[in-house]
Amino acid sequence: MEGSIFYWICWSFWVYLTFFLKKQNPYRLKLAAAILLVIILSPTHYKLGNIEIYASGVFILSLTFIMISKEKLRAIIYYFICSYIMGIAYVTFHLFEIFDPIWIIIKKEWMMGILLGYLAIILQKTLRGRLLIVINGTMQGEFLYAFILNKYHFPYSIGALAYLDVCTLISFLLVGWSFFENAGAIFQNHFNFTEKAKQKSS
Repeated sequence: MEGSIFYWICWSFWVYLTFFLKKQNPYRLKLAAAILLVIILSPTHYKLGNIEIYASGVFILSLTFIMISKEKLRAIIYYFICSYIMGIAYVTFHLFEIFDPIWIIIKKEWMMGILLGYLAIILQKTLRGRLLIVINGTMQGEFLYAFILNKYHFPYSIGALAYLDVCTLISFLLVGWSFFENAGAIFQNHFNFTEKAKQKSS
């Protein structure tokens, strides 16, 4: 069912941010509000010519542009290069799916999530950067893919639940990868803290 991955992951993130993350975290409320808005906007759509566009996709694309615009010029250029690469990869996957679907050996969402997630890890070092290029690049890819299909009179909805499934799955995989990347440092800090506590108590 389209949208099931999106709703499960988004609601899980929202619950974590709202009830479990420390209130001192500066990103807590902003992220929770953004996720809630994406969920609320997900059914809303409008038509631009022959192309159907979902408001949630436009919303997250706008957010990424705002966040990228706050970076330094060199970083902005690199973000857009990475987003372009991500967008081309996204469109290429979809086109291969149409013309040669036999190579899709596992469920499409998972295959795309793993491939694009891996690409994001290669292109960016931080979780924030990876999420930005994934969302920005794939949404731009949505527009390009819709434009290509529209030339051949195939209907396609930009930013629909099928897209949100893929986008949230990639984000989930990247968050998981980031946790494992930082797990060593987290455990080391915890170990050092417990060692110091033992020394003080003795």
